[in-house]
Amino acid sequence: MALFTSCQEGSEAGDLLGQWRMQTSEPLHISFSGSVAMFRQSNNGQQVFGNFQHVGDSLFIQCYSVYGEQADTIFIESTFGFKPFNNIRVKIAALDNDQLVITKGSQTWSLHKY
Repeated sequence: MALFTSCQEGSEAGDLLGQWRMQTSEPLHISFSGSVAMFRQSNNGQQVFGNFQHVGDSLFIQCYSVYGEQADTIFIESTFGFKPFNNIRVKIAALDNDQLVITKGSQTWSLHKY
């Protein structure tokens, strides 16, 4: 799959570049590099990749299930709370060197860089 094997430069990620941890849930992490996002749960090793685009105050993410597993969709939609799996759009409410706050409707996710 070309998405995962191509070289990615961090500059495309801008201020999102790096690893972020959910403040309400220790094992949930999101990493941004180039145009690739990785969602990971550190206590069980589960991870899902996607492409992202940061436009203005919006973040668009297209997740991919490499093996077409329903568990990947459940992981993103239930564990992280991002829906729908392959067409996520959230608003960036705050972004600085060590804090990222994203919202969608009445939901808010707070992350900090580590």
